[in-house]
Amino acid sequence: MISLEDFKKIDIVVGRILSAEKIPETDKLLKLSIDMGEALPRQIVSGISLFFPDCSLLVGKKCMFVSNLEPRLIRGIESNGMILAVSTDLPAGEEGDGQFSLLEINNDIPAGARAK
Repeated sequence: MISLEDFKKIDIVVGRILSAEKIPETDKLLKLSIDMGEALPRQIVSGISLFFPDCSLLVGKKCMFVSNLEPRLIRGIESNGMILAVSTDLPAGEEGDGQFSLLEINNDIPAGARAK
């Protein structure tokens, strides 16, 4: 459990995916360029490639992102945030149906809008 005060520290922002490319020599990593309404796009590395064999289908989607995570190097690539998604996958050894969905946003909501 976390406190409400801790939860309020999480900055959840609408971002529009500008580009998506598979990171070579990985099974599940994509490098995403995201418009979050800032001066420059953000780069985010995400492990969602298995759900998007044609990663170009991600371009233009508006999704929710955590924007205030500390930068992290993943396979030598700096990641500056996290895309939010849901999955019905269960822990190893348990069965699930493998459904997956990004938390997509109504197209009328602009990039950079923040969750309240």
